[in-house]
Amino acid sequence: MTTDTAAPELLTEEHVPAARHAGAPGFLTPFAPRIVGVGTAAAGTVYSQPDVLDAFGITDPKIRSVFLNSAIDTRHLTVPDPDEDGVRVPEPQGDLLDKHKRLTIEMGTEALRACLKRAGAELSDLRHLCCVTTTGFLTPGLSARLIRELGIDRHCSRSDIVGMGCNAGLNALNVVSGWSAAHPGELAVVLCAEACSAAYAFDSTMRTAVVNSLFGDGAGAVALMSGPDAGPPGAVEGPHVLKFASCIIPEALDAMRYDWDRDLDRFSFFLDPQVPYVVGAHAEIVIDRLLTGTGLRRSDIKHWLVHSGGKKVIDSVIVNLGLTRHDLRHTVGVLRDYGNVSSGSFLFSYERLLDEHVTRPGEYGVLMTMGPGSTIETALVQW
Repeated sequence: MTTDTAAPELLTEEHVPAARHAGAPGFLTPFAPRIVGVGTAAAGTVYSQPDVLDAFGITDPKIRSVFLNSAIDTRHLTVPDPDEDGVRVPEPQGDLLDKHKRLTIEMGTEALRACLKRAGAELSDLRHLCCVTTTGFLTPGLSARLIRELGIDRHCSRSDIVGMGCNAGLNALNVVSGWSAAHPGELAVVLCAEACSAAYAFDSTMRTAVVNSLFGDGAGAVALMSGPDAGPPGAVEGPHVLKFASCIIPEALDAMRYDWDRDLDRFSFFLDPQVPYVVGAHAEIVIDRLLTGTGLRRSDIKHWLVHSGGKKVIDSVIVNLGLTRHDLRHTVGVLRDYGNVSSGSFLFSYERLLDEHVTRPGEYGVLMTMGPGSTIETALVQW
């Protein structure tokens, strides 16, 4: 099953009456939202993969091989301190939920402030805050807690996307792009905050080894604004968001999940070993759907920003879309330096692209995330 939504072509002010008269498809306003800022943050201690193996006394050769062949050098993790015997005792679920709340607020605050600074904006400029997380559950949600903690205007509208997984950053961008288009000149932020250390389950099984070798703590925020002069003064020039396309693979519904482990008495991630190949096999389908009606071919896409889901996921996307490792250099670099930081991973890659200063007006980019469902989400952007 596939779905997509498209914003109208970029229009100038003189086109507004004609667009409204013609009933332009997609958003209600003729102005495609523009990305005007990005910021990231990571929490906890930086661990190398051998550091993690040593910290938890992991000696099984097969499990050590999973860690050491992950294409990950370092990750930010917040793991329990060793007890008097030098053993790191797994935390009960209640403590993990407390950790999730603390880390997502800390990282979320840092990423949000960095994003607004890059956008040349202040907290007082914020009109909509959408928070994304999967690694814990909060009611009231993260958005309400951040509004209180940071003194954001109580009239700021908000939304929370919980439990969608690593793909959820683009699900949120899709929804908030619609809000932005309907509120030209007003600033919106999507904040993805994932305390993956609050979702770890330590035992001797290969199931948890795959997860524990991959995820790290991190948060990413992206600011949007629509209108003929989108962006506060001094904002970094970013791309317009033109179109979204998604593909859910129902037969792989249970391939990626975060559910209750009765043996460990806590929530636990599960990743099926076939996930990379399932994702890769459907990547071409959703990209073709994204480009349908645009007149663009894959070769016209200059910049590719893909979720750092793991070495095999990246390799599978490269093979199935006919890309190079240079095309996905930011994704590879984020995986190497942070691991998989779930829903915010693609924002870490986008930030690295901006820091290269290589984008040029008129160039196109594709954002791609994947996660439980199994789901692939994509967006087409233009500088």
